[in-house]
Amino acid sequence: MSEQVAIVTGAGGDIGRAISLQLASDGLAVLCVDIDDKLNAETTAQIASNGGKCHALHCDILSAVDQEKMRAAALDLGVPKVLVNNVGAITAASLQASTVENWQRDFDINLKGAVACFKTLENQFKANQGVVINIASVNGFGVYGHPGYSAMKAAIVHFTRFAAVEYGKFGMRINAVAPGTVRTTAWNARAEQNPEVFEEAKRWYPLQRVADPQDIANAVSFLTSSKANAITGICLPVDCGLTAGQSELAGTFSQSSDF
Repeated sequence: MSEQVAIVTGAGGDIGRAISLQLASDGLAVLCVDIDDKLNAETTAQIASNGGKCHALHCDILSAVDQEKMRAAALDLGVPKVLVNNVGAITAASLQASTVENWQRDFDINLKGAVACFKTLENQFKANQGVVINIASVNGFGVYGHPGYSAMKAAIVHFTRFAAVEYGKFGMRINAVAPGTVRTTAWNARAEQNPEVFEEAKRWYPLQRVADPQDIANAVSFLTSSKANAITGICLPVDCGLTAGQSELAGTFSQSSDF
């Protein structure tokens, strides 16, 4: 019997690596997709050292040629079953600082690439009751900076719902995971410049911490498992409570005589 395959884009990054390692631990063969060969090789080396099956593929998700290579590589590994659209990038931090070119880049990487990967594997997933996880962001729910990125993540959430409704008849499940701040290499670099950055961030999070890459991987693992067989079309925030509200504001309201 052929092994079930998970395709993870952006597998060389912190979140993509954690997801790839977790899905391999769950028993899936993992096709690790990235444009950074060095980081991707580090991911596959870790999977292999843990006894998992994997393959590293250099792939630009915006290239039609590379998209076909991704599909072929997935079929070589086994039966394509899971796609995790994890690639993402940010450009301008504010609307005033942004350009049309920034918005185009945000669209290409954060939305077009995810849709392209989905469409590339569409027929295989229709035949195999595939599972798709789109990595969105809490930026898609509110104003936290980076307007182009945020708008595309909001679009990813709606794409997820639309795909879940249209492809449910094939037994496919499509969900999204929306991380808040995640303690990645990029955030650790910020901490080197400002050692208090994580302490300062705590006040926005009811759990008084930010997420780790493994927190995101755990959510993806659950949503791809049989335990989530009745779940489709959702966007699950993994944000330590950020989108639920701020505890400081809740405390202010609870002390007011008007409530």
